Amino acid sequence: MSLMFGKVKSAAPERNPAECNLVLLGAMGSGKSALTVKFLTKRFISEYDPHLEDIYSSEEIVDQQLVVVRVMDTCDQNGPVNTERYLTWASAFLVVYSIDNMQSFKGCQQYLDTLANHNKTCKPETPIILLGNKLDMDRYRLVSKSDGAALASRFGCLFYEVSACLDFHSVQHVFHEAVRKARRDVDRGRLSPAVYISEDKALLNLASPPTFTTPCYKELPAPATAKLVTVKTSRAQSKRRAATLTLLKGFKIF
Repeated sequence: MSLMFGKVKSAAPERNPAECNLVLLGAMGSGKSALTVKFLTKRFISEYDPHLEDIYSSEEIVDQQLVVVRVMDTCDQNGPVNTERYLTWASAFLVVYSIDNMQSFKGCQQYLDTLANHNKTCKPETPIILLGNKLDMDRYRLVSKSDGAALASRFGCLFYEVSACLDFHSVQHVFHEAVRKARRDVDRGRLSPAVYISEDKALLNLASPPTFTTPCYKELPAPATAKLVTVKTSRAQSKRRAATLTLLKGFKIF
């Protein structure tokens, strides 16, 4: 058996695994790249080139099923512009802000407005998760939990708070929940009401985990500014060690 980021991968993987495209949106400095790296490698980075936009691919086990998860780490310097590059490509959106930065929170509303307008003409609607990052900076908090929950409720999306530099499992849960929502909302054809889940309560036991099957997504050429990077790991690595990821924001992570 081989390993991928400490997760067991079957020696005979499914021939046609499910696929899911996740897009991270938000102001520069909100921690989108740090969240992406944490999800892919279990590691935290504090320095990177914020002006690069990339797409990363990783095989994940979600509810006992193999899923190819593609993550687009976007770079928008002036809010939601050139949105066509991800609107029809995404299976789910994660709109990120920093709890210690009110401007990043206000910027989320622009993205949520854009996504809401898109969902008016998109059936089924594309799931949205509002994600407050940098929970480790709680003592410098400028955006309250109630403000985050109220904004999420207004747009009918899930709401989480996590820390990219602390708990890998909470970050992983959010990404996996985005995959689950993509499947559920394809079946239901609607968004779920807002739910607040804090980092220490993010890991939930699902009594009857939903079955994930490959949804039908529209094909869209990869964005011209993005590079597809498939993240792999060495068989010699321990289950407890994260993989080496290169080409991420111009840095190498060990």
